[in-house]
Amino acid sequence: MDIKDFKAGTLRKGYRYEYFMPEKVNHAFFWTDEALNELLEQASLRLGELNSFSRFVPSSDLFIKMYVYKEAVVSSRIEGTRTNMEEAIGEEKDVDPERRDDWQEVNNYVAAMNGALDQLRSLPLSNRLIRETHRILLSSGRGGRKTPGEFRMSQNWIGGASLSDAVFIPPAHEELPELMSDLELFLHNTDIRIPHLIRIAIAHYQFETIHPFLDGNGRVGRLLIALYLVGSGVMSKPLLYLSDFFERNKALYYDNLSNVRTKNDLGQWLKYFLVGVIQTAEAAAATLKNIFELKASLDGGKILSMGRRAPQAALLLNALFVKPMVTVNDVMGVASLSAKASNDLVKAFVAQGILSESTGRQRNRVYVFDEYMSMF
Repeated sequence: MDIKDFKAGTLRKGYRYEYFMPEKVNHAFFWTDEALNELLEQASLRLGELNSFSRFVPSSDLFIKMYVYKEAVVSSRIEGTRTNMEEAIGEEKDVDPERRDDWQEVNNYVAAMNGALDQLRSLPLSNRLIRETHRILLSSGRGGRKTPGEFRMSQNWIGGASLSDAVFIPPAHEELPELMSDLELFLHNTDIRIPHLIRIAIAHYQFETIHPFLDGNGRVGRLLIALYLVGSGVMSKPLLYLSDFFERNKALYYDNLSNVRTKNDLGQWLKYFLVGVIQTAEAAAATLKNIFELKASLDGGKILSMGRRAPQAALLLNALFVKPMVTVNDVMGVASLSAKASNDLVKAFVAQGILSESTGRQRNRVYVFDEYMSMF
């Protein structure tokens, strides 16, 4: 099918409302739009560069946890959650009680992403994996009553206070088994010869249109992009997340999704998605380069200058690139030091400008690796 002839779906009668029934997507797509081809080429090149860079940076695995946390914070922010990076990677007990639901949602997202990445080693990206990811995402916090891990058995809607004034009403729940089966087949149909970036752009649109869960659809739909890129072998490591681009261009994100449904304009959605890949891959590669240079500089300078404490200092620095907030107790575990030696090592890191104290308290102090945190 030429994408300019794409028909997104039709309205069907529900009980006192109309819902949108999307057309199935498990079929071939082609296009003659040169602008789309040019964006696809640029996006593929930027993604390839990011992938290559991540393979050659010797300690890139250290930084992946922070990328996942950033994705969790930003993706949850799109849904109205208000937690920053410092709160997200901190301990729940240190978060203001009124913000703990937000903290929980972000950390559920991290657990869902990590769990899905682990499962991809033995399972294909499937409805089973999607449901399990959703179960973890809503396992605790505000989403606990929204049937975690199960496709919905009732009608949902987007925007408005009820079905009568909704901005968009997804398909009836009776339609979900067939639609989600079609989407799963599309993700894995090797007879359809289209680039991976086009396939996942279409799949993301279709998932958001089906809206198969009572809650958490946006977060799962954005997770789906990263999981597909890793699961299909396009990315060797999970370093590309589009939530930041979607949030910075939120109005365009919703408008372009809506225009596919109302104007059958799939081409514009694909262009928007590819621009997101280009900008995000460029930013991720630049961040990875800056992180690597920072680590190399510290390893060869301030850490070496610590003399006999350099081996323990190197252990602490590596730990900070995984989690850039520590207490003296954390350092005791990381560097296998006594309380006094750990406290002295932290003081040395503060004196070198690597760490700064963030609480202002005399006890239970938390120290932050600010220069690294600022990169996210």
